[in-house]
Amino acid sequence: MVITVAELLEKIKFDVVYTSETALKKEITTSDVTRPGLEMTGYLEYYTPERIQLFGMKEWSYVQNVIGDNRYDLLKNIVTDATPAIIVARGLPIPDEMVSVAKKRDTVLLQSTEPTSRLNGAITAFLDEKLSTRTTVHGVLMDIFGVGVLIQGSSGIGKSETGLELIKRGHRLVADDRVDVYQKDEFTVMGEPAEILRHLIELRGVGIIDVMSLFGAGAVMDSSKIDLTVYLEKYEKGNTYDRLGNGETTTEFSGVSVPQVKIPVTTGRNVSVIIEAAVMNFRAKQMGFDATKMFEERLSNLIAKNS
Repeated sequence: MVITVAELLEKIKFDVVYTSETALKKEITTSDVTRPGLEMTGYLEYYTPERIQLFGMKEWSYVQNVIGDNRYDLLKNIVTDATPAIIVARGLPIPDEMVSVAKKRDTVLLQSTEPTSRLNGAITAFLDEKLSTRTTVHGVLMDIFGVGVLIQGSSGIGKSETGLELIKRGHRLVADDRVDVYQKDEFTVMGEPAEILRHLIELRGVGIIDVMSLFGAGAVMDSSKIDLTVYLEKYEKGNTYDRLGNGETTTEFSGVSVPQVKIPVTTGRNVSVIIEAAVMNFRAKQMGFDATKMFEERLSNLIAKNS
């Protein structure tokens, strides 16, 4: 997956020093950002011109100390036609030679008042997210009490209907039917809708409805973490179901394990209320309150007392 320089400018605020229509269409293919200190000394053996080139105080000071034509030649070696953008941090003044090189290479030249390290982190985080490999899973992704919940189950089990009921109860829809999942970092997996399905939900017998139009902007989100998965399964008499909550299971997305709750579905069960309770219980466990452990302790104390 790639993004363009224009998409970077939409996300992060810069002062544009030089740009062109073709320069904005240049593709960024890696989240790595280069601060070309060693390269400016002439060592270019492992130089990667396809990265964004970020100039902080150290790099800028070195450029300022290179006299005359050497400054232009030095920058021309670093900035190639493959370079997507040059960024100067800390609001530092941009040398005329850098502007000339940007025009010669048709490369966007940007300036930011942000400190170099903070700017580097913001750019890398944005590119990591956008360039991450996406996988598609079937389900409904909701934000419930601030927890990202992916509702899954076999076709026709009632995932979208449950999602609609949760929306009516004040929770927010992220994606219906198709959820694009990607790893944000080592511990976090994110989900977002396919662009064609954004803010839409499909109900058998009714068709496609626009959640944002019917319920307002507060009923939708563009993306969310996946903190918990809820798997809806048809209730079958004779099957054994977890009644104490100590049978913890997980499922994996993009290399990240996510806790899973399995809920049997049958006539008369209010699935949306049960999911809300599961989410509140999940939050309580994260805060150190575990009702299952409390019950087991009370049971152990009762057995010890009666014995």
